Amino acid sequence: MIDHGIEFPQYRLHIVPAVVALASPSWQREVWLNPDKFENLDYVVHILFDDFCNAHAPQLWLGVSLRTEEEVSLMADLGAAYSEVQDAIGATARDEAYLESPGWPAVLAAAARLAQVLVENDLTALSELHDAGHRWPPLSQGEEE
Repeated sequence: MIDHGIEFPQYRLHIVPAVVALASPSWQREVWLNPDKFENLDYVVHILFDDFCNAHAPQLWLGVSLRTEEEVSLMADLGAAYSEVQDAIGATARDEAYLESPGWPAVLAAAARLAQVLVENDLTALSELHDAGHRWPPLSQGEEE
């Protein structure tokens, strides 16, 4: 695996939770279907397709918000699975229609695979920074480890 790094880590901070939300049926039902909550499917879709990535063409985001070719491939799989559902039920369908669609389990599965890789890659990168001597928060002057 070649880690191409992340040019915009703040983008990654939006992408990972959005993918995790797409992998969690309980989150979707408890949060997306609750009108008192801010997050819904439209919010997540904008993160992954418009604002911080493009799940239809994720290759351009390698090194920007995606670390590896595997992440790019899995994001494309997620984009394809979501697009199949959207094409079947229509872009303006309510969140409930997406969650009840026969194709939704494929979206859940693609998101779960991607979520696992995203988190694993972030933990690996963090571990490598730690092993290289980077600490957060930085030690104050005169402090020892």
